[in-house]
Amino acid sequence: MPPLSDDDAASTELLPGPVRPAAAAAESFALSVMAGPDEGRRFTVAPGLPSRVLAGTSPACDIPLTDRLVSRRHAAFELAGARLRVTDLGSTNGTFVQGIRVGDAYLQGSELVRIGETVLRVEALGVTQAAELSPAVQFGRLLGASEEMRRLYPLCERIAASSVPVVIEGETGTGKEVLAEALHEQGPRAAGPFVVFDCTAVPPTLVESALFGHERGAFTGANEARRGVFEEAHGGTLLLDEIGDLDLSLQAKLLRAIQRSEVQRVGSNRWIRVDIRVLAATRRDLEREIQAGRFRDDLFFRLAVARIELPPLRKRRGDVTVLAHHFFRQLAGRGALFPQGFGERLEDYDWPGNVRELYNAVARRVALGEDAPIEITRAGLASPGAPAPASTPAGARGGTEPGTADDVIEEILALNLPLPRARERVVEHFERRYVERVLAQHGGNVRSAAAASGIARRYFQILRARRAT
Repeated sequence: MPPLSDDDAASTELLPGPVRPAAAAAESFALSVMAGPDEGRRFTVAPGLPSRVLAGTSPACDIPLTDRLVSRRHAAFELAGARLRVTDLGSTNGTFVQGIRVGDAYLQGSELVRIGETVLRVEALGVTQAAELSPAVQFGRLLGASEEMRRLYPLCERIAASSVPVVIEGETGTGKEVLAEALHEQGPRAAGPFVVFDCTAVPPTLVESALFGHERGAFTGANEARRGVFEEAHGGTLLLDEIGDLDLSLQAKLLRAIQRSEVQRVGSNRWIRVDIRVLAATRRDLEREIQAGRFRDDLFFRLAVARIELPPLRKRRGDVTVLAHHFFRQLAGRGALFPQGFGERLEDYDWPGNVRELYNAVARRVALGEDAPIEITRAGLASPGAPAPASTPAGARGGTEPGTADDVIEEILALNLPLPRARERVVEHFERRYVERVLAQHGGNVRSAAAASGIARRYFQILRARRAT
């Protein structure tokens, strides 16, 4: 992403970059460079612009500075209602407010902030107009009537209309893949393919082949040439799901492919042109991953031309009930009556697994039927009095699996569950193992894995999502 202002500019307004829900009404602030190599420049932080901006010497920072004593990613400025929050990002020379070194501070206006030899004067500009709220209650298949979501939809619409790369951030289960699909379907590439690559589903030794393809004989087991997901997405959109889990050694090759719009298959000397839009999704804080040396900052800035952060379900007031009714109709049929008192129980829970966990909870309620009393646990819905598993359920991402089918059955029988719930557990385990295996066989390519499974891609995506809960 190029610098957001020319060196000789007297005033700079930041372009939309990291897109996050801002407060409905919030203070705007100006940051004026009073001393240092960039003296005379001015930047604005306001709702509707990036709500969190980075200052540093990296040309991809929102506030790019030429001060040699400033770190590449030195400090972040973030709106916090009527105040401006400044956070030091582990810089070498520190961040100072009114002469005092700080790690994190809240500013009202009129303060002086020093980073390196650069002195910034903070000026409060006044409360801005309320952020735009959409009258819609969904964007594509992304459903939500809360103020947090309705504030997000207009931004999504503007981003969908372009072809810029996007990083979609959010906790597990917030709907990042659903949003990515909506961005594709409402964008200029809707007629092209939408290809999903799961960065967690393929061993590191096979990721390069899965991304860029390989020629016959390129490695042991390569009995025929195969296109990678970049070629399969030609003319459409490629979603790199859980990009934060991609091995560091492959990130440079990925960056080159995105920058040059061409790939080289493993075992080939020929470059193949590709025309794709790249979306990336992650549950990780990529800025922290960069600081820890696990993610390349140049790849991050190449991908994060726009950023959308999906709020967790616990912050989406009223959406639990809306989503629960939607899922219940979807699973039980439109004529089915929503169970009395069920919605109140759902609203009282904080949903750490977000929308995905809520979907699973409603699915369990539909499967168990009216006669099975239920209560919410951290695993979703279970029978009262049933003992909780002693450890993470088998098949959770990063966990271990029992060795045989008999082991699984014995483990489930030990829980003393009712027959419908016990049978459901067995099916869940099988589906989880099946999805993991078929994804690995098809290099993390969701569309190919779904086709080989003989089921619709969207249903396969539902099964795939369940293995992470």
